[in-house]
Amino acid sequence: MEGESLTLNTGVTEMQRDDLILWTFGLLLIAKINGKDNKREFYEERFRDRLKLNHRTGSLTITNTRTTDSGLYTVTSSRIEMPLNTFNITVY
Repeated sequence: MEGESLTLNTGVTEMQRDDLILWTFGLLLIAKINGKDNKREFYEERFRDRLKLNHRTGSLTITNTRTTDSGLYTVTSSRIEMPLNTFNITVY
């Protein structure tokens, strides 16, 4: 529902030092977290101040969801060739 929070899980129980977790919305890179220093970066203005990354798992939380947040989210890790998870989200 619009206005609620939503957490998208990576499926990782604990990030390793050599992990680089990347989150995309469609084709846009929206967030990344580096396991070496837990540095988090956010890229897409439409999500300004509404994204949080869990430093242990790399999971992404979207706060105050909007209908424009509907779409395909993909999370990948630098250690694995294929996506860790894909989510097709619809916000009403």
